[in-house]
Amino acid sequence: MIISIISTVLRPMNKSRTTTVTEFVLLGFPGSWETQVVLFSLLLVIYILTLLGNGAIICAVTWDQRLHTPMYTLLGNFSFLEIWYVSSTVPNMLASFLSKTKAISFSGCFLQFYFFFSLGTTECLFLAVMAYDRYLAICCPLHYPTIMTGRHCATLVSLCWLAGFLGYPVLIFLISQLPYCGSNIIDHFLCDMDPLMALSCAPAPITELVFYTQSSLVLFLSITYILTSYTLVLRAVLQVPSAAGRRKAFSTCGSHLTVVSLFYGTVMVMYVSPTYGIPTLMQKIVTLVYSVMTPFLNPLIYSLRNKDMRCALKTVLYGMRSSQRS
Repeated sequence: MIISIISTVLRPMNKSRTTTVTEFVLLGFPGSWETQVVLFSLLLVIYILTLLGNGAIICAVTWDQRLHTPMYTLLGNFSFLEIWYVSSTVPNMLASFLSKTKAISFSGCFLQFYFFFSLGTTECLFLAVMAYDRYLAICCPLHYPTIMTGRHCATLVSLCWLAGFLGYPVLIFLISQLPYCGSNIIDHFLCDMDPLMALSCAPAPITELVFYTQSSLVLFLSITYILTSYTLVLRAVLQVPSAAGRRKAFSTCGSHLTVVSLFYGTVMVMYVSPTYGIPTLMQKIVTLVYSVMTPFLNPLIYSLRNKDMRCALKTVLYGMRSSQRS
């Protein structure tokens, strides 16, 4: 319902701007038909495993009473976010591999653009909140139960979703109203800022500046907060006299830091460092890492490095097998 409303709003207003482009062509990863089938099969397997892995974490957090804590509540919401994040690009990529035209409608392109950036911003905020949770748990253990209550955790989760989805609609709407009257070919597998601005017939320096300033602020502020939090966490962990205590703290923080490194490392290559010197194929691969591979690897990282999560997943799987047998 919401998508159809947005679509109808985008198209008529753009027609009033004498826009002649009605669809875009996403080249994706070009190659022979056999190559397209292989890429389709590989991506489909990764997508299914991503849905299953993140879905398993959501089920474990929901059904296992031992995981009804702020840390795992955040992890469950993060896995839910990852399912939507990967779904904003992969289904269209799968259809494109088997399509001869590789076309995406004008409205569909900008809707993908909006959801991709909104969900990406929400992910940055979630990672910062998860770092805040670990900082409180390790550096302020006595005050942690009174500060990170269920209500406070729910408020932080809600703010992440709201801030992520309210940050870009106006900017992306303005970009959608630019005249696109020339080529409609995008040498990428998704609708992104740079290729869309390159196809526009009229410059919009203010909109472009505001967009990149906002994106850079989200990235830098969140990663700065995360690094500061974990610097304090590391200092506190090194002061723990018990070796077992240090190992447990490093285990829970190590998973989060691994995810942060994968996500922010590749995102900053695309949106902070200049991309004009990077080959187009490399830009596609880097985008593929943080948009597809990171959501795919997250369940593995969290389940393999976290004992409580491994036990909960075993309980969930055992319960599913028992119900099927009965």
